[in-house]
Amino acid sequence: MQTSEPVKKVVSSEVALLWGKMALTTMKNTPGGSPTYGSRSLGYLGLTMYECVVAGAVGKNSLAGKLQGLNNLPKPTIGQTYNWALSLNAGQAFLLKQLYQQSAKKNIDAIDSLETAIYNNELKTTDEKVAERSKAFGLSVAQAIFEWSKSDGGHEGYKRNFDTAYKVPVGKGLWKAPVKGQSKIPLPLHPYWGKNRTFAPLNGVLPIPTMIGYDYRTDSKYYAYMYEVYMKRKTLTQEEKEIANWWGDDPSETFSPPGHSYNIANFAVQGAKPDLFKAAETYAKVGMGVADSFINCWKTKYIYNAQRPYSFIYFNIDTLWDLYWPEPPFPAYYSGHAVQSASTATILTDLYGPNFSFVDDSHVGRPRDAERNTDYKARSFKSFWAAAEESAMSRLYGGIHTRQDNEVGLVEGKKVGKNINSLPWNKVQK
Repeated sequence: MQTSEPVKKVVSSEVALLWGKMALTTMKNTPGGSPTYGSRSLGYLGLTMYECVVAGAVGKNSLAGKLQGLNNLPKPTIGQTYNWALSLNAGQAFLLKQLYQQSAKKNIDAIDSLETAIYNNELKTTDEKVAERSKAFGLSVAQAIFEWSKSDGGHEGYKRNFDTAYKVPVGKGLWKAPVKGQSKIPLPLHPYWGKNRTFAPLNGVLPIPTMIGYDYRTDSKYYAYMYEVYMKRKTLTQEEKEIANWWGDDPSETFSPPGHSYNIANFAVQGAKPDLFKAAETYAKVGMGVADSFINCWKTKYIYNAQRPYSFIYFNIDTLWDLYWPEPPFPAYYSGHAVQSASTATILTDLYGPNFSFVDDSHVGRPRDAERNTDYKARSFKSFWAAAEESAMSRLYGGIHTRQDNEVGLVEGKKVGKNINSLPWNKVQK
């Protein structure tokens, strides 16, 4: 069997980081994005990154055979040399173009340019036969995962963001299309997303959390939750406005809420400088975690179909109360920001520790929000959990979620993250 010269520079996380950033650039620059479809894309991109390199990692398992329906994946040829950075490079380029084939040509060209630049750079220290073999292997893994992705329920979900046949339930305390909404289409976003296949099997069977039911009486807990949102809008500090804006993550202007979590994975990789294999594991876990978070969140949203604060406040407290943010086009309970941020924090804390400090510059450079008198300034955090808790509270500051929505989301996100962590990533020592 043919062997090749040893490969240099196969452990740098730089290539993984470049693709982590390119995924978000593509998401941000592709119209019609949604937090649901975006989260799914990051799940498959992260998993593919991991599977393209795991054969070169010491003590790590492929997840083939451990995820529902993903029974087999291509394996590298025993005895042959691979440049794992080039396998990752080829896999990311292929899959990102498949997931965002609806994107503009200039965005697809940017993906191709990054793939070519990395390939040519690695050729400086890699035998060409090794490079081609590595590229072919990564492509084969990505193709297999893309075929598997088509059966999860969310394939090409961007083509059906709104289902005109869906009947929105009507009743007291139930969600209805907002008067002042983020979407121009008065329909709920992806009402069946909660039926999609999760990455971690245990995340597909998590129980639906209970919710305090609708009650208009002023001495009820439900009323108290809504009244807190009402009063907070009247007393927002400048710091709270900055927090609300920072975590706004409007999919029409940014890389969306799941993209913000994936960017925190970027900060972890950039700051910790792990090897290529741990970097790939980081993106896989975070991507799969946010994907499973949105599936569980959407399942719960469309079981309860809970109203958002504006509707309750208008009819029960104050008809002149105004929103800080336009309402998202889907029910309230529970918070998607909270669940995916908690999942990400659980995963990254397990990987990098409870006291990992980082600066979040995700939205630095965005134009000043003149209407709300707020700039987009980088925010510093002493832990991943501090960021998750701030992300959750930002939704109350923005007037679109109650404390109940946020607190339950954090609890559920921790469960999702733990189930991702508990997958058999590590080989058992014999």
